[in-house]
Amino acid sequence: MARIFIAEQLFDGERLHRDIPLAIDDRGRIESVGGDAPADAERLGGLLAPGLVDVQVNGGGGVLFNNDPSVHALEKMSGAHARFGTTGFMPTLITDRLDVMQTAADAVSAALHEGVPGVLGVHFEGPHLSAPKKGTHEEKFIRPLSDDELALYARDDLGLKMVTLAPENVAAGDIRRLVDLGVKVCLGHSNADGATAAAAVDAGARGFTHLYNAMSPLHSREPGMVGTALIRDEAWCGLIADGHHVCAEAMTLALKAKPRGKVMLVSDAMSLVGSEETSFPLFDRLVTKQGDKLTSTTGELAGSHLDMIAAVRNIRDWCGVEITEALRMGGLYPAQFLGTDAGRIKAGDSADLILLNEELQVQKTWVDGREVFAV
Repeated sequence: MARIFIAEQLFDGERLHRDIPLAIDDRGRIESVGGDAPADAERLGGLLAPGLVDVQVNGGGGVLFNNDPSVHALEKMSGAHARFGTTGFMPTLITDRLDVMQTAADAVSAALHEGVPGVLGVHFEGPHLSAPKKGTHEEKFIRPLSDDELALYARDDLGLKMVTLAPENVAAGDIRRLVDLGVKVCLGHSNADGATAAAAVDAGARGFTHLYNAMSPLHSREPGMVGTALIRDEAWCGLIADGHHVCAEAMTLALKAKPRGKVMLVSDAMSLVGSEETSFPLFDRLVTKQGDKLTSTTGELAGSHLDMIAAVRNIRDWCGVEITEALRMGGLYPAQFLGTDAGRIKAGDSADLILLNEELQVQKTWVDGREVFAV
């Protein structure tokens, strides 16, 4: 029997509705939006919206995927980010040894089989990066694409697959091979010139990882990675809207330059999100949280302490983005980048939902119709 809610406000991914019924069937899918509702339907105060989708999640709940590439870690990450409205995420492994990559892939495969809420696939951020733009990645693990990695990326049990690479270190032909294997290729941690970045987009690269950060900048006579990302209309750009990685003016510039729908919010979250801890080890370094900023002992930013609903609030408050568009940037647009049907509330889709109060704080989260978080 379907469960029926009446939402005080409902944003379906396109427009807002008021006092509208929503039916969820016993498979966890949306049966209908609108129509008649029985007298005993549960009323939901606040704003009901599609769940948020995060394509770059390094950790959460006190665990970092690189440090603990296991199903248990993915369960902890899932629970931590569900508190902040994330109903679908790409567990992200930064540059590491091949055996760690393989173990992480096995964990993702098992999590998908076991139905860990929200796990969509895997994002390998590296190891085929540029040493001059490595950021917090471990330089000794940066390496060219080999047959071993190709075999890993070819696996068909990993759900959605995403790889961030530096196009100056991976040939256009190999980018095409990755695309043919079903990999969403993103460009990042790169010192490439504009021509090299453009050639990678022509070869099938789908987007740019954390726009502005760890990439060659726009100059007057050389577009670099940043200029190419902004000028190529077909490419998606991830944006870490935490106020440390990118300033409000740079975010606004990206929103003005890119077509609507091509800028998506990402968290780049590390283990401390959803945790009371204030530091964690990263390879041979220590990362410490000061306020909401994460800094490595070697001085660079080391991921973020951002969650997705905070990113939605930030882009609204700092850049004047309407709340409905900010929610699209956190849900619909990442889903479109990944090629999924998430980010909307419509009949036939999974009931991945969040309930927000007036301050845009998450009150409840559902994944596949199952409540996974409630205040």
